[in-house]
Amino acid sequence: MTAPSTFGLSSEARNLHWLLTNLVEEVPGIQSVAVVSSDGLLLLSSDPAYTVRSREARPAKGPRGSSADLATIVSGIGSLTVGAARLMEFGGVRHTMIAMEEGSLFVMSISDGSLLGVHGSAECDMSVVAYHMALFVGRAGHVLTPELRSELRKSMESESAGSAR
Repeated sequence: MTAPSTFGLSSEARNLHWLLTNLVEEVPGIQSVAVVSSDGLLLLSSDPAYTVRSREARPAKGPRGSSADLATIVSGIGSLTVGAARLMEFGGVRHTMIAMEEGSLFVMSISDGSLLGVHGSAECDMSVVAYHMALFVGRAGHVLTPELRSELRKSMESESAGSAR
């Protein structure tokens, strides 16, 4: 994983980057992670570079090698499950797990309406991934203020603009 630059970021933003890096490095089978705002914008990613060069360096499996693709998938699944929960009147969605033949996708709500999405390999232990996602959400949820979301968006925009050059 290539860690995004945290130079110039607030301590809260650096802490969230550290939590995300730790999640990916400590949990076996996690291939990529994205934190998406309630309006579908990418806030944090384990793979911030969007260039063709970085896509070629990634494994062939997974969402086309781009955190933007993972963010789009996570946002869509989040929207679909929230709509289903409203229709069924079962309360808010806490998490969604999708098991596929060659991998898994996990989506978990963060307290401010943002979503944590994790793409895991087929070998990952779903309960371990879900546990560590819950830890991340518990630690990140209370600090993900509107100001911090704005800072993270700007950081992701500048990171993708810098890698496109």
